[in-house]
Amino acid sequence: MIQGDNKGRGFVKTVDWSLIITYLILVFIGWLNVYSSSYDPDVSILSWASRSGKQLVWILTGLGIGSLILFVIPPRIYEGLAIPVYLLTLGALIAVIFLGTEVNGSKSWFQLGPVSFQPAEISKISTSLMLSAFMSRYSYRMKNTKDFLLTVLILVVPMLIILLENETGSMLVYVGFIFMLYREGLTGWLIFLIGMVILMFIMTLTMSPFASILTATIVMTLCNEIRAGKLKKWFLLYFPIAIALIVYSSIWNKAATPDPEGVISDTLLLKIKPIYVLGTLLVPLGIAYLVKGFREVRWFRVFSIGALIAGVMMTFSVQFIFDSVLKDHQRKRIEVLLGMTEDPAGVGYNVRQSMIAIGSGGLFGKGFLQGTQTTYGFVPEQSTDFIFCTVGEEWGFLGSTAVVLLYAFLIWRIMKAAEGSRENFTRIYGYCVASCIFMHLIINIGMTIGLMPVIGIPLPLLSYGGSSLWTFTTMLFIFIALVRNEGRYF
Repeated sequence: MIQGDNKGRGFVKTVDWSLIITYLILVFIGWLNVYSSSYDPDVSILSWASRSGKQLVWILTGLGIGSLILFVIPPRIYEGLAIPVYLLTLGALIAVIFLGTEVNGSKSWFQLGPVSFQPAEISKISTSLMLSAFMSRYSYRMKNTKDFLLTVLILVVPMLIILLENETGSMLVYVGFIFMLYREGLTGWLIFLIGMVILMFIMTLTMSPFASILTATIVMTLCNEIRAGKLKKWFLLYFPIAIALIVYSSIWNKAATPDPEGVISDTLLLKIKPIYVLGTLLVPLGIAYLVKGFREVRWFRVFSIGALIAGVMMTFSVQFIFDSVLKDHQRKRIEVLLGMTEDPAGVGYNVRQSMIAIGSGGLFGKGFLQGTQTTYGFVPEQSTDFIFCTVGEEWGFLGSTAVVLLYAFLIWRIMKAAEGSRENFTRIYGYCVASCIFMHLIINIGMTIGLMPVIGIPLPLLSYGGSSLWTFTTMLFIFIALVRNEGRYF
């Protein structure tokens, strides 16, 4: 990190005011919507008895934290504090499992008098600092196996502990760090593999293991032939086989369906299940790919077969994971999201009411404090996890778009400032901050419009609550301070 002295460019010229102004606008929008979503005509917006009054306290104290970071704390200490802060946070994550308070089925909160906080929120800061410190070392190389495994370990340890707390939403935020890793040299194939795992999981639940494995095989062969420059071969050989298997599966499933009288159709002549046929074809295919891969030193072929084998094993474990590992409420949320079951009065109630609220806002919205879904409390947790549906109902499509654009500008500006940094620590940390905000944004808004399962995750700077607000304030202002420190001397 840059040491320097106290001389240099002034405060006004070195601070990224666009980030601070965007932060203040989002915080103000959040405060208004917290007031609206918990509106009580008999309680003042500034009263401690109201959520808006408490949120104002969190905002003011958050601004105090931001001021301390900008004016008092030397930016160069963050790299040195990364390891102790990371270890202390891991200790807090473990301690809350035994000493914490359970809220909505998640034992992840410490209660200190009238104030409660989540170590999982703080872990986003500590993990970002730890990754930045470790990966900014002069000797660090992403392609070095030891460095890569240690990087993964830094990420996975808090993720597993948070998962034990049953705090699935916070754990999923860590997936966003993959974008930072990609910027620092991680191959895009890993991101692709994660996407394939999610796709295969969904297809196995909603369709069948056959559909999941066949899709993975098609993708694997297509990627290999494109890399080898033999796309024509894929269309002439693999594509017809894939179509034949799909047709065979369709005929088999139709023949295996009982007729209206409950008797299996006489046309059930195909006694071999489609997945067995696919498995029979996969064995020689895998052997051929491995032999050719080793003979011609094409490691992509070898790794792709290994990935396919892992995908097949995962496919046959999906049902066990779904039935025995996931909690009952998690299973129900996934089933409703994927359309496997309908539960408009139960698990799907929140999302249904949220979508009604957002849809009823129309183009311009119903106006501040005029939302019926909001005013009459149809949407549970509307000031926290479902704050965006208040924006949608009262501010309409244009207001919702404006809020999303503010977030997009915030993320873009962080990334731009990170790219312009001369320090690896600042750049990596900036991408960590952008990744966390992006994941919260995608998951929360996706949750309110029915595209993501309800997993309880706040909308940064808008949702009610001190832990989330202070966390994102701290993360953002540390980055602003790091950028400012560099700007003072260049």
